[in-house]
Amino acid sequence: METARIIGNNIKNFRIRFGFSQDHIANYLGVDRTTISKYESGEREISLINLNKLADLFGIEIDYLLEANAVDKTANLVFAFRKQGIEEQDIKSIAEFQKVVKNYLKILKISDEKE
Repeated sequence: METARIIGNNIKNFRIRFGFSQDHIANYLGVDRTTISKYESGEREISLINLNKLADLFGIEIDYLLEANAVDKTANLVFAFRKQGIEEQDIKSIAEFQKVVKNYLKILKISDEKE
């Protein structure tokens, strides 16, 4: 259960860093808000599919969600966007944008390694 607690703590910390509510995350994942609360407290394990979705939303690799204190270790890639009145489609758009940025950064890293 220690792993579930670490993952839950990371989900909570990234969620707060991005200014999302538990309701925002619940709607994005298609689960009940209480499920997010249980994920964050480590009472419930999260599926790999939902971990991947959250990694995309937060613009991070999935392994960051598995590491203790991952929020402190990651570069601050949080960008400004409106936090009031976020709709389900906004969350999906943010996740897609973050996924593009994450892939672009991977390509740059590979390109730099080849040079």
